[in-house]
Amino acid sequence: MSWFTGVAIYLTIWWTVLFAVLPLGVTSHAEAGIDRGDGGDPGAPVDPKLKKKFLTTTWIAAVLFAILWLVMRYKLVQLPSFPRPA
Repeated sequence: MSWFTGVAIYLTIWWTVLFAVLPLGVTSHAEAGIDRGDGGDPGAPVDPKLKKKFLTTTWIAAVLFAILWLVMRYKLVQLPSFPRPA
C-alpha cells in the first residue's frame, strides 16, 4: 500500500467513525428542558463536545487502520483471483 492510498483509507475510516461517534452522549435542548426561543431547533445539542469526539474518532480510526494494515501486510485475508479475459 502506498502512502497516498494509506492516507485515503485512513481518512475514509476517520469520517465513517466520526459519524458513528457524533450522536454518543448528546443531550438535546428539549431533553434538558431548555427553551431555545424562536427559530431554535429543540433537537440541537446543549454541549456537543466536538473536541473530545474528534480525539476519540482519531484514536478509534488509528486502531482500525492498524488492524487493516496488519491484515493487508501479513495477507491474513486472501482476495479471490479473477480469471483474466481472453
